Amino acid sequence: MGDSVVRHDAEAKVTGRARFADDVRLPAANWMEVVFAGVPHARLRRLDLARARRMPGVVAILTDADVPDNRYGIVFPDQPVLCGLNSTEAARTARWPGDRLCLVVARTRRQALEAAAAVGAEWDFLPVVSDPATALAPGAPELHDYGARPVPTLARGSNLLCRQNIRHGDWEEALARSPVTVSMRGSTQWQEHAYIETEAGSAWLDDRGRVCVRTGGQWLHDDRHQIAAALQLPEDRVQVSYAAIGGGFGGKEDVHLQVVLALAAWKTGEPVQAAWKRHDSLQHTHKRHPFVFDGILGADRDGRLTALELDILGDAGPYASTSPAVLSNTAVCAAGPYNIPAVCITARLAVTNNPVTGAFRGFGGPQGAFMIESLMNRLACELGMDAAELRRRNVWSDGSLMCTGAPVPPGCQAAEVLEAAVAAANRLPPPDPLTRGWAPGPRRGRGLALAVKNIGFGHGTVDECHAWVELHGGVEVEDVHVGTVGADIGQGAHSAFRQITADLLDVDLERVHLHADSTDDAESSGSASASRLTVYTGAALHGAVRQALAKWEDEERPARGEHVFRTDRTTAMDPQTGRGNPFYTLGYCAQVVDVDVDPETGKVQVLQVVSANDVGRAVNPQQIEGQVAGAVAQGLGWALWEDLRVEDGRVLNRGLETYLLPTALDMPPRIVPVIIEDGAPEHPLGVKGMAEMPLMPTAPALASAIRDAVGVNLGELPFTSERIRRAVAALRGPKPVGNGSCQGL
Repeated sequence: MGDSVVRHDAEAKVTGRARFADDVRLPAANWMEVVFAGVPHARLRRLDLARARRMPGVVAILTDADVPDNRYGIVFPDQPVLCGLNSTEAARTARWPGDRLCLVVARTRRQALEAAAAVGAEWDFLPVVSDPATALAPGAPELHDYGARPVPTLARGSNLLCRQNIRHGDWEEALARSPVTVSMRGSTQWQEHAYIETEAGSAWLDDRGRVCVRTGGQWLHDDRHQIAAALQLPEDRVQVSYAAIGGGFGGKEDVHLQVVLALAAWKTGEPVQAAWKRHDSLQHTHKRHPFVFDGILGADRDGRLTALELDILGDAGPYASTSPAVLSNTAVCAAGPYNIPAVCITARLAVTNNPVTGAFRGFGGPQGAFMIESLMNRLACELGMDAAELRRRNVWSDGSLMCTGAPVPPGCQAAEVLEAAVAAANRLPPPDPLTRGWAPGPRRGRGLALAVKNIGFGHGTVDECHAWVELHGGVEVEDVHVGTVGADIGQGAHSAFRQITADLLDVDLERVHLHADSTDDAESSGSASASRLTVYTGAALHGAVRQALAKWEDEERPARGEHVFRTDRTTAMDPQTGRGNPFYTLGYCAQVVDVDVDPETGKVQVLQVVSANDVGRAVNPQQIEGQVAGAVAQGLGWALWEDLRVEDGRVLNRGLETYLLPTALDMPPRIVPVIIEDGAPEHPLGVKGMAEMPLMPTAPALASAIRDAVGVNLGELPFTSERIRRAVAALRGPKPVGNGSCQGL
């Protein structure tokens, strides 16, 4: 641990030898195409399959009548596997264009595509609920109007999916008495995960009669659970394995092809494969939650915060996915890592006919960070105070209380990352100087933001990870076999597992053999999400190694140890008050961003980003630096360019040519990662998860830098050139823009 070891999969990936799900070609496999509903809100009247069934090469066309239990969902089984007329009342209605209508299985891909195009459907169209405010208005069409409530938090007779309030202190009195207040209305947009590898997979029946699925996802055992539930099979009759995975970012936490591939193989008795083009991935998978918010932040004249009031409304799309947990995260992160005596946060998510929204790197945290950090930077300007100094006067330390009333978990590094980011930015040689004031050309600006996010599921969920370690040899340990089933979606988790094991046993890395890609290899390690996998797996490996070494000392050969690391001390937040202890541990990140902004065109050039990151103990510093660079790129994309356009439930972006992602040429010349290693006091190895946190401060720090450069407050993401140009043009008054008065870093 602590060495920048080259990842064990690096050579295979750069040489093209790594086998991803779409590289797997089963002998004599059929091809499966999914026929999507393609309508935002309609009740199925008739499904016409006659012509499609007569098409050449068609093996089977599967409908909802073929699904034993026509439901699935990562938290709540509220989505139909296939819409249709033959299963449940809920399945008769399509609630977004990405609902699936039927599966076409044919001998070749071309034949499957041609037959899929021949499927006909007749619909009774229903009113489209296209935004959350409309969804919650009196008289709005109820999207889930059938008897049973699939999601416990979904209000009966309403489109309110879930609510999370946080109430702490007398906020009305505190705001009324605050000498200084700032307010803003803002919004964040949908974001597409845009992983390099689109969804693909294959399925077959093995010689034991099991349904086997090979794909790419983020949680092998949950994939197995959802497949088994839909097919009404015991879980030991289903096996799931992962090929190499080309990114996830939360987008592969929900199942995509897993259930329908398994259904096709099980029903036909023949191997089957499928792969989505970029268009299908863009149109038919979940996105980051968009929010609108109104906020007021109060302080005394010395910059001590007095009260925060926030009203937050978001779009869940038609199904729950992970939305209730995302909303709770957004609400807590929207209070930031600050001591605020009085807090009133009202956060709601409505169901609509827009794309499903779910897990995405940061899990609601980036939206919450944008809210509080934008308010903090506006408050600094209102007070005429250095933005870093404002934070110093209010930031958490060990012993502080969160807005939920629970103590901040041990190992608070909020102040440390703040000081490290500011110090590192001030040590760097400045970019080329620019003329400021009224001179033509770009203006220089600097911005700061600080963020906090949970590590692990939290919110009362029992979070656990299984691992086994087996030692082989005679006098000395010659080979080590490790079993722990956590997905490596590109973040380098499997290399980290090997490094941790080698370090604990003091053996060469080459002696450690990892078994991590199949539900046959070990019990569940949970999902590759919530910045949890290295933390929880590391603790499980620590326990397993200790057991194995004890048996080795007792002359057992091979010596095998097994351990389950579990944390169940968190509690769910009260939905009305927010009281609770939602998090096991927390990670922190602060960033300083330097930009040039051309006020005539609105073009932003990001010059450098300094990111100070709380990692506990670095397992592999090089991989941490890579995660920081990737998170910054994703954060800049969300802040400046990425704009998923949705109209009446339909995604208008047809592909990446109309969904703008940052390229290497758009990245700042300098991304400076600062690694803070002060340990995690309650973890046996002292490690923390860190991959999500560097995305969270980027957008608000960028907004602050743009304001510093050209004097405009931006609250609506993304900060496109046109929005900046219009905001600058709307400025009035004799004072030149871009005086940098409120940063002082």
